[in-house]
Amino acid sequence: MRPLCSLSFKTTSDYEENLTTLLNLIKETPEDALVVAPEVCLTGFDYDNFDQVTAFAPHAIDEIKKVSIKRIVVLTIIEKKEDKIYNTAKIFHNGKVVHERGKARLFRFGGEHNYFTESSDEDVKIIEVEGLKLGVLICFELRFKELWKKLEGADIIVTPSWWGALRSEHFKVITQSLAIINQCYVVASDSANDECTQLSGIITPFGKDERNENRACLTALYDKKEVQTMRRYLDVGIG
Repeated sequence: MRPLCSLSFKTTSDYEENLTTLLNLIKETPEDALVVAPEVCLTGFDYDNFDQVTAFAPHAIDEIKKVSIKRIVVLTIIEKKEDKIYNTAKIFHNGKVVHERGKARLFRFGGEHNYFTESSDEDVKIIEVEGLKLGVLICFELRFKELWKKLEGADIIVTPSWWGALRSEHFKVITQSLAIINQCYVVASDSANDECTQLSGIITPFGKDERNENRACLTALYDKKEVQTMRRYLDVGIG
């Protein structure tokens, strides 16, 4: 069994403070944990200071690599590549970035398309790390059922998010439904900022739903047998 850890903390205007908070929380998790942090938790959507935001990314990446030894860490970071800005999901493991992709479905209602370059749906796929089949859906991507289909067969789907508090019930229901429909674990991490749902949590393939509430880190154990059992006895064609 592997510990699954869902983080929930407030992002301040001080990027270095946010990084320190993240690093300290990761260090407190078990060494073999899968740790998921909120979307853009290091800087927030600080549109007025994008030069500083993107300049901070390389430093943050280097520091997160150091605490990813024997752990799997997932979050999104805003970075610039070839004069384009992406909200990039990164999977860190053993001191390396083992997978990354840009956000494929930008939240246009919130104006994200005015600042970020949208990546391709083709980049949404299952990645194997340490024998775990992982899928990543970034916040608004959760609303697209065709992306759920692309991640059928994942053992765990992680969802780093910055989800608006006015749609809190949507986030809760969608993440729980994703676990039930795809018969997998879902590790949801949303910001603890007032504007967000504060509904980080971990959901089992059976749909058992535990949320962080006031805990900065919620931990539960991943059990491969629960995934296998759900797919065997409630066979909907997921391998």
